[in-house]
Amino acid sequence: MLAQLGAITLIVAPVFGLIGLGYLASLSGHLRERAAEGLSEYVFGLAVPVLIFKTLAGARLPEEGQPWGYWIAYFTGAFIVFALGMLAAKRLFHRGYTESVIHGFTSGQANTVFVGVPLILQAYGPEGAVPLFLLIAVHLPIMMVVATVLTEGVTGGLSAAGLKKLVRLLAFNPILIGIYAGGAAKLVGFEPSGVLKQIADMLSASAVPCALVSLGLALHRYPIRGDLGPALLITLLKLVVHPALVYVLTRMLPMPPVWADVAVVFAAMPSGINAYLLAQRYRVGVSASAGAVSLSTAASLFTVTLWLMILGVQ
Repeated sequence: MLAQLGAITLIVAPVFGLIGLGYLASLSGHLRERAAEGLSEYVFGLAVPVLIFKTLAGARLPEEGQPWGYWIAYFTGAFIVFALGMLAAKRLFHRGYTESVIHGFTSGQANTVFVGVPLILQAYGPEGAVPLFLLIAVHLPIMMVVATVLTEGVTGGLSAAGLKKLVRLLAFNPILIGIYAGGAAKLVGFEPSGVLKQIADMLSASAVPCALVSLGLALHRYPIRGDLGPALLITLLKLVVHPALVYVLTRMLPMPPVWADVAVVFAAMPSGINAYLLAQRYRVGVSASAGAVSLSTAASLFTVTLWLMILGVQ
């Protein structure tokens, strides 16, 4: 067990060490807020999309075909915690409908790019890259569409213009463009070579450390103050309940073992920053979502370590 814990520490410590380094650099004033914005834009707009493109272009897909159990296991867990988050906000904390949706979204929306990509690649290497990036391809669109329909559709505020804006946002999302381009390259048999490969390799190598430092720099924007009760409950749902549900389902449904593990670790990721941005858009649940982003990110150092031990990562 000590040997396993040591191996997992070597996976987890560099990831959270870089997040901590970014946070300290921001807290001390060594790097200013504009550095966080610029680095985040580089990671999201260029480095990670190129990493995804490069990985998918040369990926090997399962010979047995599409493992539908993978999608069913992950999203069943995600929507259960989404519903639990909404129910808790309404019944326990007596929040309004829109704010309850924000709480549910924060409970089910994972930080896929800034924590999920570095951690899963560190733990599972190239073998875990394909299930990781395929899940990222549908995770944000599905969760954002559900949250938008729940917040605006039920209250009668979902317009054609709003739908058009959402479609445009998803269609031109750099991460999704990287996935579409990588999938297309795989279909036609194109893989970067020569100078193009060297450029892709260099950009890809920068994606993980830059993403982690960028997240650390940004965390000071999401203080844990006020609404501590909802933030704690959201953190519990995100880091414990969601991965536990996915763990059970992945053991019941057919899929390759690595895909099952990636689904669980993906579910164990902290709440994503998109939850805070959605709360700001609707001007409700801002303090709860901000607190949950920071609290779940800090707590995930310990919970992710536990999940990796349960999954038998060596």
